[in-house]
Order: sequence, then structure tokens, then C-alpha cells
Amino acid sequence: MGMHPVLSELAVLISGPPVKDPNALLRYALPVQNKPIRDIQKSLEEITEDLKLPGVKALDPVERNIRQAARVLSQNKGVILADVAEAKKSQGEELLGNLTVGLQEFQKIVEEKDRTAVAPKQKELLNIVGDLEEAMVDKFPFEVPEEYSSRPLLKGRATVEMKVNVKDNPNLENVTFQMVLDGYNAPVTAGNFADLVERHFYDGMDIQRADGFVVQTGDPDGPAEGFVDPSTGKIRTIPLEIMVDGDKQPIYGATLEELGRFRDRTKLPFNAFGTLAMAREEFDNDSASSQIFWLLKESELTPSNANILDGRYAVFGYVTENENYLADLKVGDTIESVKVVRGIDNLVNPSYKVL
Repeated sequence: MGMHPVLSELAVLISGPPVKDPNALLRYALPVQNKPIRDIQKSLEEITEDLKLPGVKALDPVERNIRQAARVLSQNKGVILADVAEAKKSQGEELLGNLTVGLQEFQKIVEEKDRTAVAPKQKELLNIVGDLEEAMVDKFPFEVPEEYSSRPLLKGRATVEMKVNVKDNPNLENVTFQMVLDGYNAPVTAGNFADLVERHFYDGMDIQRADGFVVQTGDPDGPAEGFVDPSTGKIRTIPLEIMVDGDKQPIYGATLEELGRFRDRTKLPFNAFGTLAMAREEFDNDSASSQIFWLLKESELTPSNANILDGRYAVFGYVTENENYLADLKVGDTIESVKVVRGIDNLVNPSYKVL
């Protein structure tokens, strides 16, 4: 039996309360090794916990985290910039400048004891950190195995908007959800979905399951339980795809349980309300096609690497806007449209015909 370090560097970063913010999970999931930017991120992410303290009591730990982030930044600008991809150096310099100024403004907010301004400023600075981290990803970090390499693959990230018409709800007529698909950690799964979105596969489809645990859709009319590829006349299926924290590329076709790795952390855990994953037949790992589900629970009850979903179902993104409205969806509500609004250039080998 090979020896494994008990905790990887990232596991240390996210030990403590489980990270439940979808945007934080997406930042942590980026294939980035730069320690200073991760340390700055960690200090800023911790402010979420600090703000659970009442009133101005929260401001002392908030200030400590801001000072820590500012210290790491001032000592490591060169180290951070060195890891930014060549083509994005000027963008990196601009982001570093914005982050420096932003941290100074953040310190003023705390000095003035303006608690209400803390969370918005935290979000703004974390967005800058996330942009810096994305600028460090120079090229796609691994080769997809040959047997899947000609499939539609998302080599990077894409943002999708899904508009749902809600029936029988006096407070809500329609809602638009924003989702980020993560092809760095699930290129085959995210690519398959982005390809189906571009085919308008989900447009006009109903929500098919809504039981308080998950919301699910993607089963087309007719006998087939997945997407029938018109070019082959057969259901297009994709393999189970799980990226484990610390691994260089995803595992295909096997659950972590089957591999005896059920304690390992996945890069895209079922931590956030609105985690987006593929449904599949229980006893066939490689049976996913077009049916997708969103988890309506947070991970307090099912912490990462100890729940029934991590390592068994392929997560490929998170709902990043309006996720709370998922709980209002019911069977029979209709998806008016789903479209990729950013990142379609990252979809390679698309199977749909561009009209």
C-alpha cells in the first residue's frame, strides 16, 4: 500500500468549517499552486466566518485577516506576478494594483467600524483574487484520455444562464439562474452539458423532480432516458469523472468507494446549495447522458468526503446566482432557455452544428 500524505496543502486550507460558498469552491478548484495568492485568498475567505460574530465584535478578526492579506501581498507581488501567464501579464499587474488599493480601502472601512460595508468589499476583493488566479492558468492542465479526447470537452470554464418559468407561485413568475461549469476538473462532463445547451436540448423541458433534496431535469420525451445523438441514433453517454484533490487528472469510470479512496476529497465537492451534477443509473457508473440535478442541501450534515454523494456522482459546476430560488422549483415548472453566456470558446470538439 502506497503512503499518502494525510492532508494535502489544499485540505489544510479548507479544513475547519466546510466551504459552502459556490464562488469560493470554484476559486479553490482552480489548478493554481501559487502560495502567496492562496494565502491572501484564505485570509479574505475567512472573513465569512468572522462575520458570524455579532455587531462590531466581528471587526477585530476581520481587521486581522485584512492586515494579513495586505502583508502577504506587499511582500510577494513579484512572486504572484511571476506565475501569471505571459499573455496576461498586463492584466495581472492591473489586478495586483486593484487589490493593493482595495485592501487599503478595506482597512478604512474597518477603522470606520462600517460593518455593513465589509461583506460587499470582501466579495469585490475575492473576485479580483479569483481573476488573478485564473490569469495564472496558462494552458489546460492535463491530457484527457484518448478514448474521450474527441468528445465535446470544456477546456476551462463557462458561465450558463437558465431561465425557468415558475407555475403556481404568487411570489415568483420566472427566475434566471447563473451557473459556472468547471471544465478544469470535469472537462468531459462539463463539455457534454455545454454541447447539449448549445443544441437547445433543455429549452422547453420541465423540471422533473423536486423533492427538497434535489431538483432534476434532462429526461427527454420518448422512451430514451438520455440524449439520442442524431448522427448515431444511439444515446450518448459519458463516463463518471471525478477529480480528487492532489491528483493530476480526473478518475474515469469508477467511484472513489470502489477504488478504496472514499476518504479522499474531491476538487468539486457537494458542499454548496445548488451543486450541479450528473444523474446516472445506480449500478452503471458510465450511464450519465443528459439528466442533471442540483443539490438542495449544504454540507453541514454531509461534510465533504463523508457524504453519500461525493466521489459517486460527477459534479461539474455550481449555481452562483439566485441559487436559493432552486428550493421554490416544482415538478412541471418549465425551463424556457439555457444558454452559454461566457466561455463558449473553451468548448472543443462541439458536436452541434452551428447554424
